[in-house]
Amino acid sequence: MKNISLWVSAIRLRTLPLSLSGIILASCLAEYNGFFNWKICILAILTTLSFQILSNLANDYGDGIKGTDNDDRIGPERAIQSGKISPESMFHGIKISILISIVLATTLIFTSFRSKHFLLALTFFILGTTSIIAAMKYTVGNNAYGYKGLGDLFVFIFFGLVSVIGCYVLYAKRFEHVTLLPAITIGLLSTAVLNLNNMRDVASDKKSNKITLAIRLGTENMKIYHYLLVLLAIFFSVLFGILYFTSAYNLIYMVMYVPLLVHLNKVRKNTELHLLDLELKKVAISTFLLATLMGIGQLL
Repeated sequence: MKNISLWVSAIRLRTLPLSLSGIILASCLAEYNGFFNWKICILAILTTLSFQILSNLANDYGDGIKGTDNDDRIGPERAIQSGKISPESMFHGIKISILISIVLATTLIFTSFRSKHFLLALTFFILGTTSIIAAMKYTVGNNAYGYKGLGDLFVFIFFGLVSVIGCYVLYAKRFEHVTLLPAITIGLLSTAVLNLNNMRDVASDKKSNKITLAIRLGTENMKIYHYLLVLLAIFFSVLFGILYFTSAYNLIYMVMYVPLLVHLNKVRKNTELHLLDLELKKVAISTFLLATLMGIGQLL
C-alpha cells in the first residue's frame, strides 16, 4: 500500500482536473450539435489523463536528475527529490505510462474514425505521437523545451487548441468554428497556471539554469504577462458568449470571472513567492469550472 501511495503522489492528482477541462467542454459542444458518443468521451478522458500522468512522471524525472527539484523549491516535494522513488524506478514507470498512452490513444482513434476517415486518423496518430514526445521533452534531455522558455507555447497548444478542437473533431469528424474561442480561452488559462508555477519557482529555477518565460520576462513583466493571459481568456470567453448566445443560461460560466479577478488582485499585491502555490490551485479549479459551465451552459 505504501508503494502505491508513493506513485499516486508522483502522478500529482491535483493536476488532472485541469487537463480534462478541454475534453469536457468539447464533449458538451459535441452533444449540443448532435455528435456526442459515450465511448469516445470515456476514451478521450482516459487518454488525456494518461498523457498528463506521463507528463507529470517525466517532469519529476527530468527535474529530479538535473537537480532542479532541490531544497530551494517552494512547491510540493517531488518523488525523486524526496528520494522515495529512485530515478531508475521512475524511468521504468515512464515506460509503462508511454505504453498505456499508446494503447489508449490508438483505441480512441480507431473507435472514432475506424476505416472511414483515413486522413483524420493519420492526423490524430501524428498528434498522439507528438503529445507523447512533448510530454517527455518538457524537462527530459539536453534540449528540454521547458528549460528554454517554450513551455507556455506548448501548454497553450496542447491544453487549449488540441484539447478542445481535437476532441470535438473526434466526435464530429470535422472542424467547426464554434470550438475556436473556447479553445483559446482554455489554452490561455492553462498557460496562466503554468506561469504561476514558474513565478513561484523563479528563484530555484534560476539556480538550476531552468530558463522559463517568467525568468526571461523578469519580476514585473511576468506579472503583466499573467494579467494579460487571464484578461484575454475572459475577453475571448465573453466574445464566445455574445457570438453564440441563445439564452441567458449560456452565460452561467461568467460567475467564474469573480475568483479569477480576485486572483489577479492577489497576484498584483504578492511579494512572497511561496503564497502563489495557493493561487495556482485556485486558477486550475477556476479553469476547470469555467470550462464545465461553459459547456453545460450551451446545453441548457
